[in-house]
Amino acid sequence: MNSIVYTTKTQHVVMGLRASLALLFVCGVVYTGTVTQLGGALFPVQAKGSVIHRDNVAMGSEFIAQPFVNPAYFYSRPSAVGYDPMATGGSNLAPSNPALRERVMATSQEIQARESVQAADIPVDLLATSGAGLDPHISPAAAKLQAARVAQARQLAEPQVLTLVAQYIEPPQWGIFGQARVNVLKLNLALDQIAKHAQ
Repeated sequence: MNSIVYTTKTQHVVMGLRASLALLFVCGVVYTGTVTQLGGALFPVQAKGSVIHRDNVAMGSEFIAQPFVNPAYFYSRPSAVGYDPMATGGSNLAPSNPALRERVMATSQEIQARESVQAADIPVDLLATSGAGLDPHISPAAAKLQAARVAQARQLAEPQVLTLVAQYIEPPQWGIFGQARVNVLKLNLALDQIAKHAQ
C-alpha cells in the first residue's frame, strides 16, 4: 500500500515538473520569441528604440529625453533621474516637500536669468519633472519661451526660430489624448539642419 502511495506521489511530482517545463518553454521561449520577431518585422524602428540617425550617427531616441546645455539649443524639461534611461522614475516628492520647493526655486531663477523672463511667465513643464523623468517633449509655450535665446545664439531671426517651433508642434495623440507638444531632440536637429544649409 505504501509503495502505491509513494508511486502516485512520484508520478504527480513528475507530471508537475513536466507541465512546468512545458509552460516555461511555451511562455518563455516560443511566445517571447514570436512576439519579438513579429514586433521587429511590423515595427522595425520602434523595436530598435526609435533611434534618430543623422549622417549614419545615432543622435538619440525619439522617446527618451537628453540634456542640452549649449545655449544654441532648446533645453529639455528637468529630469529626476539625471536623464538616465536605466533609472526611470519621478522624484516622488510631495508639493509641500522643502527639497522640491528648493529645487524648483533654483530652476526658476536659472530660467529667469537665462531667458530674461519673469517667474510667472515660465511654463510649469520647465520647472517640473515628468513621471518617468525622461519625457522628450516640452510644451509649445516652453519652446516659444526659449526661441529668443536660441535665435540670438545662432544669429537667426527670432520669427524664423518661432516658425520652426510651429512646424514641430505635435498635436494630441489621435487628436484626443494628451496635449500639444514639441519633441526637443527633433527640434534641435532641425536647427542644426538650418545651420548646415546656411554654410
